[in-house]
Amino acid sequence: MREKILVVDDEKEIADLIEVYLASDGFEVFKFYNAKEALCCVEKEAVDLAVLDIMLPDMDGFSLCRKIRQSHYFPIIMVTARTEDVDKITGLTQGADDYITKPFNPLELVARVKTQLRRYMRYNAMPPLGQAAEEADIRGLYMQKSSHKCTLNGMELSLTPMEFSILWYLCENRGRVVSSEELFEAVWKEKYLDQNNTVMAHIARIREKMQEPARRPKYIKTVWGVGYTIE
Repeated sequence: MREKILVVDDEKEIADLIEVYLASDGFEVFKFYNAKEALCCVEKEAVDLAVLDIMLPDMDGFSLCRKIRQSHYFPIIMVTARTEDVDKITGLTQGADDYITKPFNPLELVARVKTQLRRYMRYNAMPPLGQAAEEADIRGLYMQKSSHKCTLNGMELSLTPMEFSILWYLCENRGRVVSSEELFEAVWKEKYLDQNNTVMAHIARIREKMQEPARRPKYIKTVWGVGYTIE
């Protein structure tokens, strides 16, 4: 099945050029010249990657990227004529995965698209039966089990072994609500006792290190009366 690429650029010549090169490489391309139509496409189609221009007529690319990131996690490559570092930093903090400036070689863009797709598929694929996962990459939160390395949007997090084990277990069980009892017994290897606030205290400390707002965390979410989850 061909990967679906969303291309959004208000310069028709550039959008058309990107479409030609991607289509010739076997991708299915959805091309738009404004953010509104692009957002409608994202809700209707199973997009695998998006190429977004920053300067759009109805909404800047940063805002479009942020809106997409509210419910979709496919790779996003920002394209712009501006070369300031602040634009690159802004794009990455809004959820973009890569950044390329105009003018660019279309072949380089195609290569970056392929690289981002390989990376996304590798980190989101299920490990072979009987083989445990060694890495996790969830919206910029990267963990490597063997080295106990953990980074968030490229910045290393200094986690204790216990904190790493808690976060790793939640990543391993991504999309499922894990009770405090299960989390405690999986990490501490001891029987969970009622009124045990150990897990809650460690979760609070991890959120603090991730600079997560307690009321509206982006990663570790509390399901009241049930437990914790990373979606």
